[in-house]
This record gives sequence, structure tokens and C-alpha cells, in this order.
Amino acid sequence: MGSLGFSSPLVVAVLCLVLNAALLVNGGKTSSFIRKVEKAIDLPLDADVFQVPPGYNAPQQVHITQGDLVGKAVIVSWVTVDEPGTNTVVYWSENSKQKEQAEGKIYTYKYYNYTSGYIHHCTIRHLEFNTKYYYVVGIGHTERQFWFVTPPEVGPDVPYSFGLIGDLGQSYDSNVTLTHYERNPRKGQTLLFVGDLSYADIYPCHDNNRWDTWGRFVERSAAYQPWIWTAGNHEIDFYPEIGETVPFKPYSHRYHVPYRASGSTAPFWYSIKRASAYIIVLSSYSAYGKYTPQYKWLEEELPKVNRSETPWLIVLMHAPWYNSYNYHYMEGETMRVMYEPWFVKYKVDVVFAGHVHAYERSVSIPSMILCSKLIFSFFKSPCIVMIALALLECASMQFSVFFCFSK
Repeated sequence: MGSLGFSSPLVVAVLCLVLNAALLVNGGKTSSFIRKVEKAIDLPLDADVFQVPPGYNAPQQVHITQGDLVGKAVIVSWVTVDEPGTNTVVYWSENSKQKEQAEGKIYTYKYYNYTSGYIHHCTIRHLEFNTKYYYVVGIGHTERQFWFVTPPEVGPDVPYSFGLIGDLGQSYDSNVTLTHYERNPRKGQTLLFVGDLSYADIYPCHDNNRWDTWGRFVERSAAYQPWIWTAGNHEIDFYPEIGETVPFKPYSHRYHVPYRASGSTAPFWYSIKRASAYIIVLSSYSAYGKYTPQYKWLEEELPKVNRSETPWLIVLMHAPWYNSYNYHYMEGETMRVMYEPWFVKYKVDVVFAGHVHAYERSVSIPSMILCSKLIFSFFKSPCIVMIALALLECASMQFSVFFCFSK
């Protein structure tokens, strides 16, 4: 995401050419919120939301995500600072006294003059659907307990609620956004995150301490419900001037995803099934041209979608394909040219993206022809593109969507 945004909501008029008849479509408004003009102010390092948990080697930055293709596994991640400590996660279901345990792995990395803490990733497998589990990390030192609820079994008539956040950062506005999501009465069960996490790269030398503060900031939600990760431009962290030439180094060490479960060869594009949704995550900042790994994977992935099992086909990406703002205008165009015909063919229901620090949504708009400042569209599929911020309630799926336009 870039550095500036708009200060007022946008109502987009899309001029649609349907069977040679002009139709004016007004997307309407979903909120009375108006973003303030002033630039967001970052939270100081001593902010209470960045507080380090007390106790020797206490686990921090705890977060979970789906750990397999269908929702019967969870990846539990956390960081210890004083020493590696144990890799063990102890867990049990709400209705059982029998405690199980799983063993994880520890990772570390260096970035310029920063050395990470001990990053733990542990996958809990063979869970029951639609069950509340408690889990404990920090065994042997300072133990901390959390919980999560597994999704219902994958199926066509399974109600489920998703939250959606992107471009969060760590400003005062970021805290307002996360608080707003937490207090929403619709209560998202899983959060879809469409990229740009910590914004550590906007600080001098991509100060990776800001990855740690962000991890502690979102723990209050991410430790209790899965956050489904998408990589954005602020996760690239490519900085050859200081010797950092491996893209996505901090992100890929800290945020593991179950990419192998869907046959992906990299953690930046993958898929999961959850309730009645088939969710495909794409990488706007990895190679996606013909013959590339991401291209070949998506070409093979889309035909696997069984709409009688998962009627909702959702795609997450960071850079939107359609964007009428001047910021980041047409940055997603080359990916659109490559993949939009597939989205039309396989009838993708909704695409969620971030990157543009403003709100825009549309009805079905594949195969657009841009002419001056007017947007002409031929309706060819049920594909719905929602850019940056929206709320969708339809059939058995509900999306409660919140964005922090904080930079």
C-alpha cells in the first residue's frame, strides 16, 4: 500500500454497456464514516497494546491460522525471547479433560542489525469440527493459555462469518480498526487479511522491532481466531543497500501458512476450504506470468473447486485489479490480464483486495475497457470484485469487513 489516501467515502458510478444499452450503476454507501484528513500517527513503542507479557521467557506474538486444507488443523505460532524454550503446545477440547500435545519447530533470522527472537510454529492436527479447544504455550517457563473454535465441516449449507482487514499497520487508527472489529456484534469467526501487516519497512533500515510490536498488538485477536494471511508490498522487505536481498524474509519466518496442503510450492499462494467457502490466496508480488509456479498452480487449482461442496469461491490478493483512484492506479493490470479469463470461466464470486487506502466496491465487472475517466464493462460472469472495504451478507456467508487506512 502507498503512503496517502482519500479523506471521504467514494460513491463510484460505473457506466455499463450491456447488450448495447447504457446502464448507470451506483454502488451506494455502506457507512457514514469519513476518514480524517490528517496523516495517521504511529503508536509509540511504549504503547500499552505493545506490552510484553510478564514472566521469564513468556510467549508473545501468539497467533493462529488454518493448518490444513479443510479446517481440522491449526498452526500455532509464538515468539520467545530469553531462550528457545519448549516447542510443545498442550491442547484439549472444551468437553474433554484429556490433554494432548503437539511438537513444533523453532526458527530465527537476521535482518541487517536485528536478530529475531525464537519463532515457534506448531501444527495441531486431527481436530474435531465445530469444537472449542484450549491451548497452552510456554510449557516449562511462563505458561499462557488461549482458545479457538474449529470451523464446521465443509459443506454447501454451512453458515459462517468472516472478518476482513488489510493494510493495518500500527498507528492509533490501527488500534481503532482492530477494536471496531472486536466489538462488532456480528462477530467474525475467521479473519481474512489481505496484506500489509506491520509496515516495519517504513522505519529506518526496515526496523524489525516493529514486526515484534505488531505481533503483540494483534495477538488479542489473532491468538483466538485464525487470521488467513496474504502478502502485500510492505512484506517484501527487499533492501539491497543494507545487504537484504531475500524478499519476504521477516514475513515468511513469522507467518506460516498451510501452502503444501493445496499443492503450492511457496507460502505466498495457496488455498483452503472453510465452511462453505473455497478461499484462494494469490501473491501480487511474486512472479505470476505464464509458466511461473504461481501461474501453473492456479491453472491446476481452479478446476478443483467443487461448487456443490463449497458454493462460495473467494480470492484474496493485495493489489486490486480495478481501481479508479490515482494512487496505485492499474498496478494490478498485468495480473488481471493473465488471470481474469480464468476467474470468469470458473465464476469466482468475490475478490477482496487492499493496497489502495480508500474504499471502493463494484458489481460484476470483468473485461473492462478503460476510456478516458469512464469505465465501460460487459457483464460476462457472476464475478464480484470488492476493493478495499465492504460488507457482504448473502446466502449462508457473511462478511464483516473493516479496513484501517492508516498511512
